[in-house]
Amino acid sequence: MVKHATFPNYRVYETMLGGRRLKVELGKMAGLANGAALVSFGDTTVLTCVTMAKAPRDGIDFFPLSVDFEEKLYAVGRIPGSFMRREGRPGERAILASRMIDRQIRPFFPSDMRNDVCVNCTVMSVDYNESPEVAAMLGASIALSVSDIPWKGPIAGVQMGYTPEESYIVCPNSDQYKRSQLHLTVAGSMEKVVMIEAGADEFPNDMMLEAIKRGHAVIQELIQFIRNIKAENFKEPAVYPSMKVSEELFEAVKGYAMTAVKEAVDTDDKTVRDARIDAITADVTEHFAAEYPDSAAQIGECMYKLQKYVVRRLILDEGKRVDGRSLTEVRPLAAEVGLIPRVHGSGMFTRGQTQVLTICTLGTLRDAQELDTTFEETGKRFMHHYNFPSYSVGEARPSRSPGRREIGHGALAEKALLPVIPSEEEFPYSLRLVSEVLSSNGSTSQGSICGSTLALMDAGVPIKAPVAGISCGLVTEGDRHITFTDIQGIEDFFGDMDFKVGGTKKGITAIQVDIKNDGLTYEIIEEAFEKTRNARLDILDEIILKAIPAPRPEVSPFAPKMLKITINPDKIREVIGKGGAVIQKITAETNTKIDIEDDGTVCIAAVNAADGEKARQMIEAIAKDPEVGDLFYGKVTRIMNFGAFVEIAPGKEGLIRINQLDNRFVEKVEDVLNIGDETWCKVIEIDEKGRINLSRKQALKEMAEKGE
Repeated sequence: MVKHATFPNYRVYETMLGGRRLKVELGKMAGLANGAALVSFGDTTVLTCVTMAKAPRDGIDFFPLSVDFEEKLYAVGRIPGSFMRREGRPGERAILASRMIDRQIRPFFPSDMRNDVCVNCTVMSVDYNESPEVAAMLGASIALSVSDIPWKGPIAGVQMGYTPEESYIVCPNSDQYKRSQLHLTVAGSMEKVVMIEAGADEFPNDMMLEAIKRGHAVIQELIQFIRNIKAENFKEPAVYPSMKVSEELFEAVKGYAMTAVKEAVDTDDKTVRDARIDAITADVTEHFAAEYPDSAAQIGECMYKLQKYVVRRLILDEGKRVDGRSLTEVRPLAAEVGLIPRVHGSGMFTRGQTQVLTICTLGTLRDAQELDTTFEETGKRFMHHYNFPSYSVGEARPSRSPGRREIGHGALAEKALLPVIPSEEEFPYSLRLVSEVLSSNGSTSQGSICGSTLALMDAGVPIKAPVAGISCGLVTEGDRHITFTDIQGIEDFFGDMDFKVGGTKKGITAIQVDIKNDGLTYEIIEEAFEKTRNARLDILDEIILKAIPAPRPEVSPFAPKMLKITINPDKIREVIGKGGAVIQKITAETNTKIDIEDDGTVCIAAVNAADGEKARQMIEAIAKDPEVGDLFYGKVTRIMNFGAFVEIAPGKEGLIRINQLDNRFVEKVEDVLNIGDETWCKVIEIDEKGRINLSRKQALKEMAEKGE
């Protein structure tokens, strides 16, 4: 007997978002997860499942949250292109979506919880008009809200766009996204903004703030929607073992070591500060060993808490920073270009103990990156990669492939620079920037923006405007808050916010905000915009533009020289030749790389200009139908007793009859030409079968008349 499965707890909830249906289904899928939600935004569908370990792992001293945004290519009706035909490691945009969701939800977990929590967002169906990132963000909040995992949500997130014709757009569709001058993702609680991620085409501060406010208004409606769902599916939060530090022990450590810690952090040298803190920690551990046995882990937590207390009290009570700077003062700056020989461009940017060297490489359009992803984007010609070796923080660890943090920081700088990169029509190159972090004491991602601007200009890339990046920090206490410019590592570690903004003199090109508190008010956001703008202008005027006032007028002699021509698309087959024989011959003879697009656009890359020009002439000779009167400079391929066959273009020959070889009588063809000789010739006839007859004597006469 077969029993039919039933789902007694199955519920469906619907609302509207950006004029499209948002549907949430609970109680049918993933019943063993702590919480699960199937979110459909239009035809885009994401299943989000959340789980929590029953107990913490031994010895863990942090909250282990992992968020995975998993792309499945069946979502767009494609089979993976890998050998195994399985999805491989996450693509860059999937990693960025994972990090973005993590930043939204992390501050709302209990600070003393150490149980592993996993959030899995599986993209099952994608309509390019509805963002899977929006569905995943909302799915994470809903799944956590209906689970028994301790979490102080709900929150919500939306995307915002802007076009001059339509003004601010909630969750832009595919066409609107492509035309939009703003790509903003904002998340918030009912009261505050908890996450901002943006790319923009030099957006003014006031317009960016208005976009955030409008997005937050939509977020508030979504939160009420999620609250209603939570009320109908409420679960008591699970009990977890608290790892909160003993207040008695903390007060004892504070009384014993606070003066020493205050003196230890009072330096602008990270290495000195770390050494001092290590010595104090060892002393504190030894001092309390007898009174508090088995408290080594608690001592470490107490020292962390004490450093945080000291740093925050200095800022809040004394308006003083650990390195003695004022709240708006940027650390000492330096910029250099042209440091590395033979590369196409290089620039090094130094801010205090943060130092980034960026190398720019120019390649052909064939070097553009191909993407195997569920997103609409299939490739990109501008890439920025960010590397963070262990030596940059004075540690001894072997190098590994880039982690999520490095992918995220590289993408942030790429987003900041993309609006100023010249179009393919203006500059037919692929571009790759690699930022090597040489030393790190806070805000290396913004240092890589500055280093990349220097490298681009040094490489002769005609960027629309130089871009700089800077971060703003925050310390709050109740209703009080203090913001400060250019945070270093310790201020990022113990502060409440890392508000990164990249942009030109005209406006913002990228934002990324990390917070550790319950969110930001509009007042704080406005302050951060103003402080980062002022610092950005100073960096551009006083440092970057003094190092290199404008892009170099020519690309590096070591970079490929690019020519771009357009041919009749019907002639592409002839230029390529059977099995690629013709194009291979051209590239071999001219030492060039040639890319041909379906619309007839031909990009020629050559080490020197003469080779590129020769390749251009050869291609145009093939693509252009010969006409009577045309002159060609060709190579003799065959000798017959009645004349010589000359290749006037790859795969295209004509005949010079013996009586057209010279002005004098010619007895034998070999008296004038031999196989392999090159000569000028003129088209004098094209017969009904398309055969081309040439004249060397008429060509020489015409060349002489021209004085050539």
